[in-house]
Amino acid sequence: MQRFFKILLILGLIASVTGCTSTGPAGGLFQSASPHEQYERSLTDAKLNRTALGRDWVAAGQRALRDSIKISVPYRESGYFSANRPFAIGYRINGQRGDRFTIRVEVQGQQEASVFIDVFALDDRKQPDRMVSAKADTNVLNWEVRRTQTHLIRIQPELLRSGRYVLTVTREPMLSFPVKGLTSRQISSYFGVPRDGGRRRHEGVDIFAPRGTPALAGSDGIISRVGVNQLGGNVVFLSDNARNQNLYYAHLDRSTVTDGQRVSAGDTIGFVGNTGNARTTTPHLHFGIYTVGEGAVDPLPYIRLGTGPARQDPLATSRLGDSVRVSATRGVVRLAPHSDAPIIQELPRSSALILLGGTSVWLRVELPDGRMGYVTNTSVESAVKSLRRMPLPRPTDLLDAADPRAAIIQELPGNTVVEVLAIAGDFQLVRVSGGITGWIVRT
Repeated sequence: MQRFFKILLILGLIASVTGCTSTGPAGGLFQSASPHEQYERSLTDAKLNRTALGRDWVAAGQRALRDSIKISVPYRESGYFSANRPFAIGYRINGQRGDRFTIRVEVQGQQEASVFIDVFALDDRKQPDRMVSAKADTNVLNWEVRRTQTHLIRIQPELLRSGRYVLTVTREPMLSFPVKGLTSRQISSYFGVPRDGGRRRHEGVDIFAPRGTPALAGSDGIISRVGVNQLGGNVVFLSDNARNQNLYYAHLDRSTVTDGQRVSAGDTIGFVGNTGNARTTTPHLHFGIYTVGEGAVDPLPYIRLGTGPARQDPLATSRLGDSVRVSATRGVVRLAPHSDAPIIQELPRSSALILLGGTSVWLRVELPDGRMGYVTNTSVESAVKSLRRMPLPRPTDLLDAADPRAAIIQELPGNTVVEVLAIAGDFQLVRVSGGITGWIVRT
């Protein structure tokens, strides 16, 4: 007990050290340590990495990078983590350059709990490379995708904290829409379309609007050039230095800015027209993006409509941590919360599962061997009501897990009547008098 309180004291000191640290968009040689890395380093400095608790926390974080769950954005689900067992979970999402994601983890518990949020990019070999981390004192992370690829979000709370949480992931465009009152639904000509008989490609998108409709700054920045050219007519270049790119506005009826002027996202920089080679077409804005070292890129992902709020109903918090069992003829455990996800395992009726989280439709469960996956809510039932009662033919050990190496809760004498709640391979989940539950070997 004295050692336990010593660990609590050390963890409190660790939290005070890491609580004021923040990191932003990262990646590269001089990337600063994330709050998660600082916390792990503090465990090592305090020699807690030599304890089973510390080792399990580090292992959980690494396992979340290997065994992640594929989700589609927007997404929301609830979950639970226990002070008795280090927890971490990874979610994979597809990010396209120009996307802006918001990750929010709302935690409810008796004690405040720091939750580390880290985003990793996955290369072709699926090796995680940390890109950005949330500040240590907040459970919200906004991050912009600079390269189209798969990303992994890891969520991990600090040690010795219990809590229920709701994770929400949403997507919005990186830039403001460049024409007042319109959305990406009004785009009618896209990037890469052949022009001039195939001699060139369209290096932007066209947004049709009445003449005189305000053209708006897509980001904060500095007006780097206001001028006239043969193709674009009246044009404006806006330097978005924070992202190493230039926003290009063409066919303007007229501009309202000057070279070197600083503007904010949403400011009017000119008005829609049909100058330049657009004289024979109806008024529209040609909007392009040119990145440093790459040239023209497709601007659509930067300005397309967001996906809106997450619509999944999180699982009721009262059910988190419950034992459930398969009620259907067979239970299909899938890798992700959708019906075409790969199957992890098929289970017979009455198989035991632990309810870790999920939505009202898809439940995130833990199998007795520690693997996680998703099952449909309609395929399981609570394991509170007994399946049958039976006397034990001989003295039997009541175990705390479905494993022959598990710790013994108590020794049950022969003829003890137990209620069978669920099964898992060669084991049965049973309840004895007094309401104690545990596992016994199936006879």
